[in-house]
Amino acid sequence: MNEQFYMRDTLTVAQDLLGKYFVRNCEGGPIVCKITETEAYIGKVDRACHAFGYRQTPRTAPLFLPAGHAYIYFVYGMHHCFNFVTEPEGEPAAVLLRGLSSCHGADLMSRNRFGRAACDMTAAQRRSFLNGPGKVCQALELTRSLNGVSCVGTGDAFYVCDSLTDLGLPAEDATRPPVHCGPRIGVNYAGEDALLPWRFWIDSAHVFC
Repeated sequence: MNEQFYMRDTLTVAQDLLGKYFVRNCEGGPIVCKITETEAYIGKVDRACHAFGYRQTPRTAPLFLPAGHAYIYFVYGMHHCFNFVTEPEGEPAAVLLRGLSSCHGADLMSRNRFGRAACDMTAAQRRSFLNGPGKVCQALELTRSLNGVSCVGTGDAFYVCDSLTDLGLPAEDATRPPVHCGPRIGVNYAGEDALLPWRFWIDSAHVFC
């Protein structure tokens, strides 16, 4: 995806990312996942955003970068969360990567998550494999060391593309399932803004390969 893709309205980007493919280049090999769940955060109006009211701190500085950069933060002393910075430079807004479906590299992700090969995961581990931002970051080795890195184009660390065939992998059905929306998760501190229907997801079966 180019910078113009991320520079648009955050709610639009959050929905348009669904069904696209997140590519992560790790030492153990490439990982490819379909994006299945996102959340939007818009600093100028949203109390759930870390940069609400244009609050700029060392932590929130990446939110003010040009569109298409990564904002990765650490939460609860244990989880990383990955976000795509959106809208024009200086407008603090981002899309949180909440859920994925594995397309390639499940063994590496499973070892990162559970210390075992994908075929050895329990039923419970399969159900909870990539359904949460902390789980996504653990599986894909996304940490604060990559905070502020560009997602535009085909970057060395990670990027987003439209099709598996662009990666030399068998194509999936290009028809995107209906997009669902609802309130975001874990933002009760935001008052009325916690009720905004800014979480978006598509139904997608997990694939392990």
